[in-house]
Amino acid sequence: MTIPGTSTSEHERAMELFARLPDDQAAREQLIEQYTPLGRYLATRFRGRAELLEDLIQVAMVGLIKAVDRFDVTRDVRFTTYASATIVGEIKRHFRDRTWALRVPRRLQELGLEVSRAVSHLHQEKGASPSIPDIAERIGASEEDILEAMDAMAAYSADSLDAPDVTEEAAGSKLSVDDARFETLEEWESVVPAIKELPPRERQILYMRFFLGRTQSEIAEELRISQMHVSRLLAQTLDGLRRTVDVEEP
Repeated sequence: MTIPGTSTSEHERAMELFARLPDDQAAREQLIEQYTPLGRYLATRFRGRAELLEDLIQVAMVGLIKAVDRFDVTRDVRFTTYASATIVGEIKRHFRDRTWALRVPRRLQELGLEVSRAVSHLHQEKGASPSIPDIAERIGASEEDILEAMDAMAAYSADSLDAPDVTEEAAGSKLSVDDARFETLEEWESVVPAIKELPPRERQILYMRFFLGRTQSEIAEELRISQMHVSRLLAQTLDGLRRTVDVEEP
């Protein structure tokens, strides 16, 4: 199918409108209207997760407005790429915040955030993945508490972001080749430069997890490391990419 807003003529029209910003509010409204179908299309990718489609469309529109207001025309990124990443990020943040509040006890929420920060800082200091004892010592918690917090974070993330759409699973449907390529392009194109700077193993794990669709257990078995080690590497790599290329919150 044709992805809304991705034609050459629409891109050229968008660039003309962006040239009139920020002074021309009519141009801003036209941009939002032009790319509303893209927001609706991306919202439909998340149907079947106990959320009304209209609610998801409203969240997508918030992401679209952010994208229009924050897009930098001097960057070598098409607006559809930037907008799609921002919209999808807004929708995922909506699920993440909602699921975090519903399923994870506040004690583990707070500890999980501390663990994430500690892993990032220790990795920068040591140049390698920190051990559970390292993390426990850094934040003054027991190793059992660290593992419990990491398990809770991994569980809620998998449920909220990685689960297949219920309607798609029930129907036995799959993304078309074009849709899959588009989704991968829109979410990853803007972070390619940062990915190229990653160590080879981190790049390999990202490729296996997000492009080949391997589970953490499968990756661990192939690389002959523990599943916990894979989980830590993924968490710190994604955290580093978010900080290096701040697409969701420019």
